[in-house]
Amino acid sequence: MPYTPSGFFCDRLIRERERRDGEGSLSKPLHFSGQDYAPLKQECLTKKCLFEDDTFPATVESLGYKELGHKSNKVKNIVWKRPKEICENPQFIVGGASRTDICQGDLGDCWLLAAIACLTLNEKLLYRVVPQEQSYSEGYCGIFHFQFWRYGDWVDVVIDDRIPTLNNQLVFTKSAERNEFWSALLEKAYAKLHGSYEALKGGNTTEAMEDFTGGVTEFYEMKEAPKELYKIMTKALERGSMMGCSIDSLVPARFETRTTTGLVKGHAYSVTGVEESQHKESKVRLVRLRNPWGQVEWNGPWSDNSKEWASLPKGEKDKLQHQSAEDGEFWMSFEDFKKNYTKIEICNLTPDALEDDKIHKWTVSVNEGRWVRGCSAGGCRNHPDTFWTNPQYRLRLLEEDDDPEDNEVACSFVVSLMQKNRRKDRKLGANLFTIGFAIYEVPKEMHGNKQHLQKDFFLVNSSKARSKAYINLREVTQRFRLTPGEYVIIPSTYEPHQEGEFLLRVFSEKRNTSEEIENRIEADHPEPAPSNAGEESEEDQQFRSLFQQIAGDEMEITASELKNVLNRVISKHKELNTEGFSLESCRSMIALMDMDGTGRLNLQEFRHLWNKIKQWQGIFQHYNSDQAGSINSYEMRNAVNDAGFRLNNQLYDIITMRYANEGMNIDFDSFISCLVRLEAMFRAFQAFDQDGEGTIRLSVLEWLQLTMYA
Repeated sequence: MPYTPSGFFCDRLIRERERRDGEGSLSKPLHFSGQDYAPLKQECLTKKCLFEDDTFPATVESLGYKELGHKSNKVKNIVWKRPKEICENPQFIVGGASRTDICQGDLGDCWLLAAIACLTLNEKLLYRVVPQEQSYSEGYCGIFHFQFWRYGDWVDVVIDDRIPTLNNQLVFTKSAERNEFWSALLEKAYAKLHGSYEALKGGNTTEAMEDFTGGVTEFYEMKEAPKELYKIMTKALERGSMMGCSIDSLVPARFETRTTTGLVKGHAYSVTGVEESQHKESKVRLVRLRNPWGQVEWNGPWSDNSKEWASLPKGEKDKLQHQSAEDGEFWMSFEDFKKNYTKIEICNLTPDALEDDKIHKWTVSVNEGRWVRGCSAGGCRNHPDTFWTNPQYRLRLLEEDDDPEDNEVACSFVVSLMQKNRRKDRKLGANLFTIGFAIYEVPKEMHGNKQHLQKDFFLVNSSKARSKAYINLREVTQRFRLTPGEYVIIPSTYEPHQEGEFLLRVFSEKRNTSEEIENRIEADHPEPAPSNAGEESEEDQQFRSLFQQIAGDEMEITASELKNVLNRVISKHKELNTEGFSLESCRSMIALMDMDGTGRLNLQEFRHLWNKIKQWQGIFQHYNSDQAGSINSYEMRNAVNDAGFRLNNQLYDIITMRYANEGMNIDFDSFISCLVRLEAMFRAFQAFDQDGEGTIRLSVLEWLQLTMYA
């Protein structure tokens, strides 16, 4: 799935402009698919019609692409209906939104529903995602909207209320109340955000938790859980954090398999309560969980009908809101919880350490980036030849914590690396990459140097910190404490050559900064050494003779004639293993060197061009060490640098996309063509640099329009 400048770069520039204007914030969310809820609703009210969403139509395309696609028997009898066609007196919310309003249908999105159940525990969060003013009575016209956090921005998603049904029953999420529809519509909006209902099949509860809050998630494996886990869970609920848990299934075919205890393997649960209760002569620690199926519960101690409840005072029962009902919710002891569940996920609204009693104000810096195959998708440290080409982010830890541990001067921060759009791109064959990151300390002599760190640095320096593991989750998060100073964060996929976008967030307690390392765009413009006056090499003499033969009396050559001259000489350099220059390349050369605007080259212009080609040929041969006639695209950054050009990361990415072949190699013709374009780019820059200060005033896109994609 290749990226194009009009895709990634345009979107990035638009988002940066929107953020400067305050868009993408909670108070001013972006309009997903360009749809603005208020004017659309007003238009429907004026026309007295029901809204129909043509960006997420009531068709098979919105259901899915494979198991719910055109060829699937599952979709043949599905009918899209509005709630008023399904039941009498439909309501958006009946008696307040609660965790029992969510019952899973025929879609493997228990991870999403577990997160929705957690969302109902915090009314403030709930009504941020589910705006309250919506109803099926006053002002109803078939249009609803929901708000989600999406890779650094809040977005408002508009939908119509046509929902998939089978035999007049909702196919997917439903409420325990037949005439309540907020949870089904929320699921539809989330499906639209990801492209289809089928895209929601299978996932991790933390994905949805973060999309509902913009929070940051921490994982705890039960076998490695800290001793104070119960305290951590208690504080998490007190602070409005969302919690989910699951039981790993080692055999994929046994996912969502019921055990003899009533628990389900490979299935997501919500943690909805943590309480300590007086039982007989001692205190017992209890955990309340909910199965998003709305049924199938734990049948061990402290389950709905267990004997333990009989000896509990009524006041304690009331405090725990004990009910004996097959609603998917149940209590169990904390010890049984640790024994039966494999992991717990906690999505914190801020990265406050749950072990700490103090609440701090955290700042966050957000960086968007991407790995480009052949240029900046270098893989992990196991691949030293390409690891250094990954995007690099300079982290400055400026102030130590207020309450240092053991009198140690250190700065606390949390790094979160999130890969983007993998779920949405599933229909194109995308899966989650295995991702992680490493943190390197920058030597004091390099502080303030914003140049991309080179391969040699990583060969002799080990990482100061790193993510605990590379793992195929949407997000990898870890907490660190390091001494004040400068560091570089290297986010990467485990394997090289894997192309995708990511979001890197750094949360810090004190004043710290993180930013992508971007070279200043500039050129040295080293001129080739002039040949000795009156002394011509044998090759120079051959060139003059050949030039005169082809140019004739006018002593000027066209692009076609230039191609003939160059290729006759280049053919003698067998080590280049090249078929010669293309006519397009020769036209670019003439455009670069033609100073008098004739569209031809005279001998002086031609000699100047040839001196440049010889200089660039030497650089090419240095990196063409195996004499294969090409250089690896990852080496192009160094080759371009040796030619005297300093570019930013976006331009290096574009060079790779423009000039590298499928094998991520750049041949001699493409190499020279690239440098010719770069030379032209800087000449164009000089034309724009009216004050002579050497300051670039053009946007990346303007540079592209001038040169690289001309």
